[in-house]
Amino acid sequence: MLNTAAKPFVKLVERYLPDPYIFVLLLTLVVFAAAMLVEQQTPLAVITQWGDGFWGLLSFSMQMLLVLVAGYMLASTPLVKGLLDRLARLVKTAGQAIVLVTVVSLLASWLNWGFGLVVGALFAKALARQIQVDYRLLVASAYSGFIVWHGGLAGSVPLTIATPGHFSENLIGVIPSSNTIFAGFNLFLLGVLFVVVPLVNRLMLPKPSDSVYVDRAKLQDEPPPVSSSERPADKLENSMVLALLVGFAGIAYLVQYFLKGGSLNLNIVNYLFIFLAIVLHGTPRRLLHSLQQAIQGGAGIVIQFPFYAGIMAVMIQSGLAQSMSEWFVSFASAQSLPFWSFISAGIVNIFVPSGGGQWAVQAPVMLPAALELGADVSRVAMAVAWGDAWTNMIQPFWALPVLAIAGLKAKDIMGFCLMQLLISGVIIGLVLTYF
Repeated sequence: MLNTAAKPFVKLVERYLPDPYIFVLLLTLVVFAAAMLVEQQTPLAVITQWGDGFWGLLSFSMQMLLVLVAGYMLASTPLVKGLLDRLARLVKTAGQAIVLVTVVSLLASWLNWGFGLVVGALFAKALARQIQVDYRLLVASAYSGFIVWHGGLAGSVPLTIATPGHFSENLIGVIPSSNTIFAGFNLFLLGVLFVVVPLVNRLMLPKPSDSVYVDRAKLQDEPPPVSSSERPADKLENSMVLALLVGFAGIAYLVQYFLKGGSLNLNIVNYLFIFLAIVLHGTPRRLLHSLQQAIQGGAGIVIQFPFYAGIMAVMIQSGLAQSMSEWFVSFASAQSLPFWSFISAGIVNIFVPSGGGQWAVQAPVMLPAALELGADVSRVAMAVAWGDAWTNMIQPFWALPVLAIAGLKAKDIMGFCLMQLLISGVIIGLVLTYF
């Protein structure tokens, strides 16, 4: 049934979903119009807000580019590539491949969202090299695990409100992760999704006659060039001593960092990937070869993220995001506020696809409403977090690293992700409201 139900979504998205760059341009114009019509902003004011905020995500853009590049470099090392290939060889059928890549992605995303994006995409490629399976659904399944990231160990909303000195501490105090990430309703929701998401992906598997397969030869990495030159520069490029000295110095820092109680964040994940890649590639030449292959897929990140920063600035500074949140709160009750917080967060996430940035927009609206209505503040906060994660299933912003690694376009996977969006939305909404 789900295979049949997914077909119209897949065809619709393949036909009408533009390239993510076109999508962000259209989104920019929609936000411009909404800010002028709803918030009565002048065209000059909107353009000024947009231009002032255009470079607001430069640091994050570099982090995302490094997620792609560092993850690819690590996965192309002989050790990691061999491990992924051996795990992929355990799979005997297309259905098993879909389920396994989803579970691996869910687990990795629960640990850290950047780790989940890279590991899921790389494992999908390893599976596609071993078994014949619809490549679109395989990559969509790898991306679908990303839906749990904000309910996991790296969720920016629960970690923010658990940190002393956060901007809402005067309203709600410090809320420990035992009330959010490890709360009963959140663990129950995670358990349900860990069953439902792989099952939905498996049930969407097309018949062989409808499947789209990838040419396995295109998934093979180019071997690193071999240099026989005796130039001193070439000797340095092929020096294992140089690579290992620097690589183990980086790993030594990581050991010290974690022994001092450091936490896993995006910078540390990228740092870990880079220095493990330096060590496991063995020579600078092999590392640079994998870097050249990895960087080819980073163009979308470089050009699109500044536009999203501009959109985010207009949404916040014009008051559009706050007005949207206030509208949903206006007809909520103590029991229904988590549900409407979830829905409003999902909509805001289309325009402000940043967990921390979105919480900064919605917290000043949702938290006073929760206190006034007597709603569970922890549940409302997690509802915003889950809403942010939920509509990532149709927001190509976060899919860019996955698509770059897999060599696909957004239209290839978003039809399947749309089905996940509909089913998971019902589940998350029900659990947040009634569990």
